[in-house]
Amino acid sequence: MLYTQFHADMQAHLDHSSACFVLALSGGMDSRVLLHLMGRYLKQYPQTRCRAVHVHHGLSPNADRWAEQCLQWACDAGIHCVVEHVTLELGKRKSLEEQARQARYQALAKHLQAGSTLMTAQHADDQLETVLLALKRGSGPAGLAAMPTLQPFASGVHWRPLLAAARQDIECYAGQHQLQWVDDESNNDERYDRNFLRHSVTPQLVERWPGLRKAVARSASLCGEQEALLQELLADKLQYALHPDQSLNISALGSERQAKALIRQWLSQQNARMPSQAQLEQIWHNIAMAKQDANPKLSWHQHEVRRSQERLYLLGRWPDISTEVVSLTLNKPAPLPGELGGIALVETSKGSLRRPSVDEPISIRFEPAGQVVQPVGRVGKRKLKKLFQEYGIPSWNRRRTPLLFYGEVLAAVAGVFVVEGFAGEDCDLEWHNSALQVQ
Repeated sequence: MLYTQFHADMQAHLDHSSACFVLALSGGMDSRVLLHLMGRYLKQYPQTRCRAVHVHHGLSPNADRWAEQCLQWACDAGIHCVVEHVTLELGKRKSLEEQARQARYQALAKHLQAGSTLMTAQHADDQLETVLLALKRGSGPAGLAAMPTLQPFASGVHWRPLLAAARQDIECYAGQHQLQWVDDESNNDERYDRNFLRHSVTPQLVERWPGLRKAVARSASLCGEQEALLQELLADKLQYALHPDQSLNISALGSERQAKALIRQWLSQQNARMPSQAQLEQIWHNIAMAKQDANPKLSWHQHEVRRSQERLYLLGRWPDISTEVVSLTLNKPAPLPGELGGIALVETSKGSLRRPSVDEPISIRFEPAGQVVQPVGRVGKRKLKKLFQEYGIPSWNRRRTPLLFYGEVLAAVAGVFVVEGFAGEDCDLEWHNSALQVQ
């Protein structure tokens, strides 16, 4: 029965002649069954391309043995298997579950090419747990939509072919085919919320209401449809509010209710972790609606939302590079810290800078404090901090904007201005692959 449905879904939804499948193989019962189903399918359709990927987290003393078993089981199924090793940062504030999940999907994404399909073995009981966890967090329709059967992922799509099957059906299939699988000892640790639900909550719910899985799946699907409809209705409004640098024009967001929905869609488009309802309230009231001279921000996970010139910006959380010094050699590019790309002072016949003299070693620095300069074409000197404000450099970029020094004297601010006394036509400062928007 399970294979019949799997076969029908493969035939109905996927293009076997060109598709390449990447099967996430943890070695647990669910992915072990999915591997067996795919192995049977490949015997019927040998032209279908498939590889299995086992992600080795290194968290269990049995991890090496599990990897070896997955390699053997994949070989038995006629499927090539790759082991991906990932490293987690123990002791960080982010939960171990979340770290492992993110690392796992990052490792899997490396194996997807355009048109590829990632297959994972989540089932109806997993969906029930996901909805209960979303309710525990107080999620809205997007969170309650839980896991879709098919969704975009990396360069391809993510497909969950077993999402309609109950855990009991999967257990029966594994027993019928005498399959072996990995028993991860952490799956019994009820300190983890999902394990607590799995062992202590959902069995009682399903015993009381046998149709609960299907009812929850139906509710999740309806929430997903509502969320998709909302995105469709607001797509034009979001496009209107979106600046070319992907910041969001606050004045174009409309009412508070519409603005919050647009902000969520904006964050989703940039693959940011969704903020909680309380955090979304802060983004609107404390950042978007803050006083003009305020410099508010909200940080969560690996992101920050900031405001500048009546626009909202989504930023990464970068390391402090204000003390970094990058030595330059004329005509030779040098890498910059903090994901800022590369930079070079190059000789040219139509430049904006004079050539440095022999006793003026050139360098890039990032600390603007204490600098008082006069940009070319302006009258009088001003503090660099004030000039950054006048030129519209957001506060978070003022210690990430490369400052060109000739010796110990500031000669230019990359992408902004040349300092009086350093103008000429001999050289240009070329800043490539910048991850920073000056405006």
